[in-house]
Amino acid sequence: MTGHNRRVTTLATLDTLATQRGLPPGTRIRVHLVDAGSTDGTARTVRRAHPDVQVTVVGSDVYWGHGMRLASRNSRAAGSPEPTHQLWLHDGVRLAPDAVARLLGVSRELDDQAVVVGAVRHRGVTTHSGRRRHGRALALVEPADGPEPCDTYDGHVVLLPWAVRERVGDIDKVFRHGMGDHDHGFRARHAGVAAYVAPHHVGDGPAEPVRRGSREPGIGVREALRRRASQPELPVWQWWVYCWRHTGVRAPVLMVSPYVVTVARALAASRATP
Repeated sequence: MTGHNRRVTTLATLDTLATQRGLPPGTRIRVHLVDAGSTDGTARTVRRAHPDVQVTVVGSDVYWGHGMRLASRNSRAAGSPEPTHQLWLHDGVRLAPDAVARLLGVSRELDDQAVVVGAVRHRGVTTHSGRRRHGRALALVEPADGPEPCDTYDGHVVLLPWAVRERVGDIDKVFRHGMGDHDHGFRARHAGVAAYVAPHHVGDGPAEPVRRGSREPGIGVREALRRRASQPELPVWQWWVYCWRHTGVRAPVLMVSPYVVTVARALAASRATP
């Protein structure tokens, strides 16, 4: 896990993880949380409420992708027993009481040779899940009564058998924040590792709030483009690597299109301003 200034939701997520039921006998869950310079007391509160959680505090310039790589590295520290599985868990997800047991059960059904994705919903609507190519889009995969194949996945609830993690690796260091989860899913597929969405939803988690960022009215073309290319949105080099790896001959067009759209939107907004 990794997080920044989300003390309440992080604690709620850890509470649901600590009360999991139906786990196979002898199962032990070790939690590695990277706290990216939170100023709301996240690290202190977690250490007090869940003393078994390993909390690593880093700078606020560490985003989700980088934090997840650090957490993964910590889970492989010398002297620790080798895990059987690795679970990516977003700090905004409240797991169902038997979520981990169900994910492990699906993994075992698949001989621990595939990635198992947990779908998350909020107010009855699926917010995060596996993804399936649908034209140029990556459509959410709705969970069914059995495992549903997917092309890649959101990184909110993802179970990797240890052999799969060793084969595919961590989130690529190129991706400091976003895109790293989808890139990981495509890399798994290229490595011959299938991914499936587990049956039924495994937890509750709202969609990420829409930030105005580059869409904020009245900021001008230059500022809109700067924000679009910033780390919280779509950094140019990282977006190019993603397009080059996974979109084939369309990569050059897809690479420039978000920035062209941003410029066009900002120009239209400036002309509409009296």
